[in-house]
Amino acid sequence: MLSNSCRYGIRAVIYLASHYPLKTNIGIKQISNDLDLPAPFLAKILQQLAKSGLISSTKGPNGGFLWNKKPESITMFDIIKTIDGEGIFKNCIIRDGYCSEVRKSKKSCPVHDGYSRIRAELVKLYKSKTVAELVKTAGDTGKVFI
Repeated sequence: MLSNSCRYGIRAVIYLASHYPLKTNIGIKQISNDLDLPAPFLAKILQQLAKSGLISSTKGPNGGFLWNKKPESITMFDIIKTIDGEGIFKNCIIRDGYCSEVRKSKKSCPVHDGYSRIRAELVKLYKSKTVAELVKTAGDTGKVFI
């Protein structure tokens, strides 16, 4: 359901947040090696997260990425929304467009009612899981394989 970009982003955020108390930049090569993820792809994801303000990015020889917020203040929902967008929470799974648009056009979706309940539960889960909880569950290393 989540894109590879999003899954990699969540793993990287957990990794960075696990290093939060150190307040030091971590280079893309180290993150890539430690999480066994492709560096160019991961760099694009992390830049997207930095652009949104969820993490910080510094260029240069001592540059890298840094978790700059309290891990309790960011949820999985924030990360997913940043990387995959809100469509995952609003789009009809059979027809093109948001569910609300599909309903207005009077087109039926045979799974709408069942899926909307499941989606509501997913949103509830994503909004309730903070990065701090994910770090705690992942352990000290932050090496999570989702």
